[in-house]
Amino acid sequence: MQPLSNVDSSSYIDRELSWLDFNNRVLELAEDNSLPLLERVRFMAIVSSNLDDFFMIRAASVKLKVESGLGSINLSGYTPLQLFEAILEKSKVLVNRQNELWHSILLPELAQENIHIVKWHDLTLSEREYVKQLFDASIFPVLTPLAVDPTRPFPYISGLSVSLAVLVRNPNSREEFFARVKVPNTLPRFVVTNAQVNTRFIALEEVIAAHLEELFPGMMIEDYFAFRLTRNEDLDLEEDESDNLLETMEQELQRRKFGPPVRLEVDDDIKQDLLERLISELEITNREVFKNRGPLDFTGLNFIADLDRPKLKYPPFRGVLPLPFPELAEADADEFFSSLKQSEVLLHHPYHSFSSTVVRFLETAATDPNVLAIKQTLYRTSGDSPIIEALLEAAAAGKQVLAVIEIRARFDELANVRWARKLEEAGVHVVYGLMGLKTHAKLSLVVRKENGRLQRYCHVGTGNYNPKTARLYEDFGILSADARLCEDLSRLFNQLSGFVREENFERLLVAPKGLRRGLLERIDREIQNAKSGKVAKVRLKLNALLDEEFVNALYEASNAGVRIEANVRGICSIKPGIAGKSENITVRSFLGRFLEHSRIFHFHNGGNDEYWIGSADLMDRNLNRRIEALVRVETREHKSELNGILDLYADPGISHWSLNQDGKWIRVLEDKEGRLDDLHSILMGRAQND
Repeated sequence: MQPLSNVDSSSYIDRELSWLDFNNRVLELAEDNSLPLLERVRFMAIVSSNLDDFFMIRAASVKLKVESGLGSINLSGYTPLQLFEAILEKSKVLVNRQNELWHSILLPELAQENIHIVKWHDLTLSEREYVKQLFDASIFPVLTPLAVDPTRPFPYISGLSVSLAVLVRNPNSREEFFARVKVPNTLPRFVVTNAQVNTRFIALEEVIAAHLEELFPGMMIEDYFAFRLTRNEDLDLEEDESDNLLETMEQELQRRKFGPPVRLEVDDDIKQDLLERLISELEITNREVFKNRGPLDFTGLNFIADLDRPKLKYPPFRGVLPLPFPELAEADADEFFSSLKQSEVLLHHPYHSFSSTVVRFLETAATDPNVLAIKQTLYRTSGDSPIIEALLEAAAAGKQVLAVIEIRARFDELANVRWARKLEEAGVHVVYGLMGLKTHAKLSLVVRKENGRLQRYCHVGTGNYNPKTARLYEDFGILSADARLCEDLSRLFNQLSGFVREENFERLLVAPKGLRRGLLERIDREIQNAKSGKVAKVRLKLNALLDEEFVNALYEASNAGVRIEANVRGICSIKPGIAGKSENITVRSFLGRFLEHSRIFHFHNGGNDEYWIGSADLMDRNLNRRIEALVRVETREHKSELNGILDLYADPGISHWSLNQDGKWIRVLEDKEGRLDDLHSILMGRAQND
């Protein structure tokens, strides 16, 4: 398959700008007054958390190219400088919208529900006395004021920490000094103002600011403002120069703290001379300054969203058990594994309970005396993971346990390093995958002795082995005793732990060797079918569609008459609906109560439909720099289920975002008959009624 000769920069949406479009869609959820109020507050926090990650990694990478003097034009037509300017401009528009939403809409609506975010001057005398007691007992001892003078240089400012920039004056010499007070991130972001009534809250930095004189006794407080710095926190791990990847990662995590600045957030009423002082000391530019109405760091709003106000949140939902699990509620290990031999199980989380299926699979294996070995990949997991505990228990019972831990999982590196150490100490065989490749595949394999023979069972999924996020992330998985699939996993685990270089699998497509080729061959098959006059169709459900070769392949398929439906949660570089290029392509996006995280690939294949699920998005990193796995879904019932899911995602009666030929996302909420149905509500209802 050859790329189209007429594909140019106008055919691609830039990766970074597309990501900002995704975060705009999240902000639209916070703006949606049909959603429960505290859920909208939660989406506000998510927008800020997303933006923090974006600046620490993606924007920082672009800035590094600018500072390195690179001037080459990327696929979407931007030089690094042009792209960095576009990122800053688009991000500031988003932040301004966020500030306006908070102050003009969400704050008043919270107040109507008797949830008040107040300033110091709003406090009653009794509230000030109460907060003063809290300050003296729990806040003041943690604070460390850092003054700047000829003997004390400007202090190091850590990334993402809120600080107070304070100007103090010596009343005797009239000399003015600069000082910094860090707002501790070990304390709650908001302080309750009354011990009896949990309805009024004040930001922690407001409390500290009201007591600055206690931090600088004998000095005059001239002025103060809050600020927050974002640093480049991407890791630069030279694996080929490392003798011990775990130790190298631990060292690199320490160096990460000292990355160069990439964004400075300040109070919008900060005085210019103090701002210029910060800009100079932090070695940042004016264009990288973001002025906010406050409070800085909306990620702290999770504190408010967590308040115990059920009427202001989504109704509770608990995942159900799929067949054959209901009749196995009290089953022993023999019954449990016997059921998997009888029928493969397709799981759809969070509609199907993760804890009662996947976690139960591993916990049952850990305690079953007939299980001889467990092999497991771990990319991200929870802090109190029952899966880790199951592996520890299995190792303590003398089973052979292999854990392939990805210690380079971004922002989970430290937690994974700690898990790796703990597992090693318990006797688990811990490996870190292949040199230069992150292990992103979601795989579990259990080897059991039955009637004198070895029987294998496995799980292949689209999401992480994390019971906490599994309640919020939408994902698919397969529990199976299929000999071909289990053999595939055995070979893949041997590849990850040894020196095997296996490329041939029965039910898996595995990156980086076979996945790209396998998917492109299937797209090309649809092209040939279309050219032969057959019905040809490709349906994709992804987190990101970015890879140039696949964008070109889908453009070529569209021109050949292949119908392409793409459901992309986040980054999407393709432009649908362009005459002569992509008129057969439609792109939708779904965001809401659950995070759409699963990947589904459907190829019509002349009526012999193929469905694949797995861990890979269509991005260069997934296809070329990671161990990824897609599993082919084979049973008629499961194909039908996935077909129904993809039909639902394409249903015109479901609210969604639609991407147009100009690269703009349009939210589709209503038709002439009224508001459209909500995807997640429909799927929750189906799960509970099955």
